[in-house]
Amino acid sequence: MLRIAIQAKGRLNEKTIALLADAGISASVGSRSLIAHAKGFPVDLLLLRDDDIPQAVAMGTADLGIVGLNEVVEKGVDVTRVMDLGFGACRISLAIPREAVYNGLEWFNGKRIATSYPAILSKFLRENNINAEIHTITGSVEIAPAVGMADAIFDIVSSGGTLIQNGLVEVKSVIESQAVLIATPNLSEEKREELDKLSFRFRSIIDSRGMKYVLMNLPKSSLDEALKVLPGMKSPTILHLADPDWLSIHAVIPEAQLWDRIERLKAIGAEDILVLMLENIVK
Repeated sequence: MLRIAIQAKGRLNEKTIALLADAGISASVGSRSLIAHAKGFPVDLLLLRDDDIPQAVAMGTADLGIVGLNEVVEKGVDVTRVMDLGFGACRISLAIPREAVYNGLEWFNGKRIATSYPAILSKFLRENNINAEIHTITGSVEIAPAVGMADAIFDIVSSGGTLIQNGLVEVKSVIESQAVLIATPNLSEEKREELDKLSFRFRSIIDSRGMKYVLMNLPKSSLDEALKVLPGMKSPTILHLADPDWLSIHAVIPEAQLWDRIERLKAIGAEDILVLMLENIVK
C-alpha cells in the first residue's frame, strides 16, 4: 500500500482532494487527522504542512507527495519528480514598494529582503552578484516592508492581488511553480507498479482538462474542408447517416480553439453541433 503525503490545509489541499476524487480515490479527512485511509485505491493519505512534504518523501516516511514545486526546490532534498499536475500555478517573485524607483536588479544591493524561501533567494542573489540581507520569516511576508522589517519581499505570487493590497509591485519573477507528484527514490517494485497505476489515472484526468468533445452533422460534400479544420486524438471519427448526403463527425477540440473551429465548420455547412464535457482521456 502506498502512502501519499498531501497538504493538510492551504491553497493546494482542496484541489488535491478533488484530483484524488476524480481518480476514484476518496477519504474522510477530519480537521485534526494525520492519516486518512482511502477507498478506491490501496493508499493512505498522510496530512502534513506543505513545507514538510518534500522531506517526508525523501526520508521514505511517505512514498509519494503532492506539493508545490516551489517547496521541492526550496528544500533541495532527493526526491523524484514524477509528473506535473496542472493546478496550483504560481511564481515566486521579488516585489518592492510601489513608490520605489526601480532601476533593475542592482536596486536590491544593500537591501533587506523578507522571504519564506531563503534557499531559492540566496541562490538567485549569488548567481546575479547581488549583496542583500535575507530576512527569513513565516506567515504574511507581504506586510514586511510596511512595518519596517524589510525593504522588499520574495514570495509566492498568483494573481498579484495581495501585492496590490499591500502597496507592492512585482519586479522580477524567479521561478514558476505548480503542484507536482513526487516520489521517494527507492520505491519497491510492488509500490512502483502501484505508482504507475496511479500516474495513469492522474494523466487521463489531466489530459482531459480544457478539452471538449464535439459532435456534428456535416454535408458529405464538405468533408475535405472539415478535415482541414478538425483535430482528433488520431483523426476525427466519421459516421455515415441514413441520409446518404450527410455524415456525423466526432472530434476532440481544445477549449481555447472551440469557437473559432465551430464558426469555420458552420461556414461550410455543419449543423446540429453538440459540445460535451470530457471527464477522462484514456490513452
